[in-house]
Amino acid sequence: MSRLGPVITLAAGAVLAGGLGVASVIAMPTAGSPAVNTAAEAPVVQQNGAAAQPSAAPTPSPSPTTPKKTVKADYGGRVKGSGALIALSIRNGKAVGYFCDGRTEAWFTGVESGGELKLTGVADKRAKVRAELKGRKAEGSLTVAGRKWSFFAPTVTKPSGLYRATATVRGAKVRAGWIVLKNANGTYTQVGTAFAGDRQVDVPRIDTAGPTAPVQVGGATIYPKDVDGFIGEMS
Repeated sequence: MSRLGPVITLAAGAVLAGGLGVASVIAMPTAGSPAVNTAAEAPVVQQNGAAAQPSAAPTPSPSPTTPKKTVKADYGGRVKGSGALIALSIRNGKAVGYFCDGRTEAWFTGVESGGELKLTGVADKRAKVRAELKGRKAEGSLTVAGRKWSFFAPTVTKPSGLYRATATVRGAKVRAGWIVLKNANGTYTQVGTAFAGDRQVDVPRIDTAGPTAPVQVGGATIYPKDVDGFIGEMS
């Protein structure tokens, strides 16, 4: 019996060593196998002990589209059924207009946005111009003194277009307005009005070769301006 003791002891040691070796093989990852990140899989625990769920990223709201504004454009044409002309000019979305038949006139101011033109009368707020810009033309309607007309106005280039002059002479305000349109034969049609105070006076023709040259109105010398020179003065 005393000789069997060492043998049993050695056998037991061999079995234990084999078991530990197997445990080591199971615990150690083999070369080339990915390591498991147990920390990444563990849920985040809030202070109250509940597992926090990952929040979804917020979906950005679409930004509204701002209608484009016309930078610069000039239109001029005839008002159907009235014998009058109309001129419209746009600068960076701000717009001015002038209707005139040589006796009656109306100035307009307003805005253009997204191809739509909306103007209101300066002296009479009931006067209106509504138009759409389609390619190289403005087409719409206008209301003056309770009457309504339609119009078609193609784009124009200088000297065609809109002109205005103002001055104060001996305490009286002198003003004049003109629409100039080029005809198919190369000549120009002009229509306009002039006032010295509240009195309507004869309006002179402006020189199409130099439309901003000084002219005489009611005994006063005034200087016509094209739309770039006066659009900022009109509210």
